[in-house]
Amino acid sequence: MPQMNISEAIKAVLEFRPPDRMPRLEWGCWWDKTLDRWHADGLDPRLRNVRWYAPGMPVIPAEGEIGDALGLDPFRILWPRPISDAAPPPAPDGAYVKDAQEYRRFKKYLFPAEVVAPEYLQKLAALKEQGRMALWMWLDGFFWFPRTLLGIEGHLYAFYDQPELLCEMNRDLLEWYRTLLPAMFEIITPDILLLGEDLSYNHGPMLSKEKFDEVCAPFYRELVPLLKHYNIHPLMDSDGDITEVIDWCREIGVEGIAPLERMAGVDLNEIRKNHPDFLLLGGFDKTIMHLGEAAMRREFERILPVVRSGGYIPMPDHQTPPACSLENYKLFRKLFEEYF
Repeated sequence: MPQMNISEAIKAVLEFRPPDRMPRLEWGCWWDKTLDRWHADGLDPRLRNVRWYAPGMPVIPAEGEIGDALGLDPFRILWPRPISDAAPPPAPDGAYVKDAQEYRRFKKYLFPAEVVAPEYLQKLAALKEQGRMALWMWLDGFFWFPRTLLGIEGHLYAFYDQPELLCEMNRDLLEWYRTLLPAMFEIITPDILLLGEDLSYNHGPMLSKEKFDEVCAPFYRELVPLLKHYNIHPLMDSDGDITEVIDWCREIGVEGIAPLERMAGVDLNEIRKNHPDFLLLGGFDKTIMHLGEAAMRREFERILPVVRSGGYIPMPDHQTPPACSLENYKLFRKLFEEYF
């Protein structure tokens, strides 16, 4: 029988069916410092780091794409941003607005009617239909979006000083999604969808369950059914220790999480033991990728039981760091093929 294409392989994993091959994916584009290192190591400078959408971007660049050249499956990433490119830059502290009055004035720069050209979506959809490309989509989550507007410090204070403003922002974001997403999904649905949150750090979540339930959960409970209507498995993205957050996800219908950072103490095998039906992406300790074959083999052996349990796509647990040489990255890809 012919081998599964990339969309079919992703679908099989996310449905806890055994794929005939493991999807070869990365959590995100590589850091500029990593690429600087790789170019110094001999990476062809004509290759481009263009998995993310930008207006006017060709679907498959003629010059080639770095991930395609390094053995990843062909996929492209869309992140429809609710802040218009016409918005003025934020203040030095990262805040666009400070309070409800400023937010309402700033709304003229928010929630654009079109964020991805329909022609681009149609080209992607044709390639996806042919089995030649998968689509990975990100969305601002209901912790992430208010933080983007208020800045980190202002956002955390707002859970106590301005919770009504946070809920207003999230209600507006949800209503934008209600209009935007069905129009996009009529053309193409993503193979992977991550809700960007980054609500944890190395010692756990940055907010209490009480505040999450007050400000974020109500909007998830309305967004998640919309996503599932299109047969999308909603996943959450958060760095740090997300062990406690998994229960929060399950309560709101979010079906998985990424990138499962080992350096934050995340124990992939323990998560699978406690949540056998939860979807997982990432999990391979990026901090050992520069140490060579023996260290990488130990890490592959560590995550292998979770791969065999299903519902898990292994990949570096964030972006590959610049300490990893091009030679070691190619070794990582070679070992990936050997194990999976």
